[in-house]
Amino acid sequence: MLTISQLAAYAGVTVATVRHYHKLGLLLEPERDSSGYRSYDAAAMVRLIRIHILASAGVPLAQVEDLLDAGPEELAEGVSEIDKRLRAEVRRLQDTRKRLARLAAGEQMALPPSVVGYLDRLRGLGVEEKYIEMERDAWIMVAAQVPDQIDTIIASKHEDLDDPDMVRLYSLLSGSPDWTADDPRVVKVADILDRILTRAVESGDVDEDGLDDRFVDLLDATMAKSAPAAERLLTLLEERGWKGLTRFERIPVDRN
Repeated sequence: MLTISQLAAYAGVTVATVRHYHKLGLLLEPERDSSGYRSYDAAAMVRLIRIHILASAGVPLAQVEDLLDAGPEELAEGVSEIDKRLRAEVRRLQDTRKRLARLAAGEQMALPPSVVGYLDRLRGLGVEEKYIEMERDAWIMVAAQVPDQIDTIIASKHEDLDDPDMVRLYSLLSGSPDWTADDPRVVKVADILDRILTRAVESGDVDEDGLDDRFVDLLDATMAKSAPAAERLLTLLEERGWKGLTRFERIPVDRN
């Protein structure tokens, strides 16, 4: 017969663990003998070892008792269910680690990889970081509104960068946050945008953006306040027959 200390040592657990299993009802607590000691037999030791194996394998203690008393088929089914739960938990933890990694990577925290790749391409074209930050904030808002469409939108933006006019446009816009309203480069930007938009309309290459009108108005207002030259650009675009900064629309032009 074994004392509680000997039982714990043989089973590879602590005395506190044995007492915890007593409290949960997983391991029966024997009656005291005539000397006032509790003594355990081999059956108790076998049960304790089995409890410890199941608990160490990740089986919740609330399910241990059912598995201890289960037959072979029921045991296999129960273990399979626990394994399924553990695999789901592993996937959840892996996703959490990926999100944490994106947090550590700065702008990747709030942007899908496709947008991050596009911004990196702009950097490769020499676009200044101050302008990149403005565009990044706009893409954060857009990606949150149309998460299922953002990759398609960005793929189209990559195609746009194959147009030399678009590259020239970004080269100019790179320093635009610091322009004054009368900076002559604003006129150049308006002229390039007019050419790009006119070609897009004539070729029928105008895609739906999936954004609601109120959100587009918010983006336009944000961009208009982002630089002193933005308001003048809006005026110049209207003179050329275009309205908006996020979603460009054709408007009648008074030629008088």
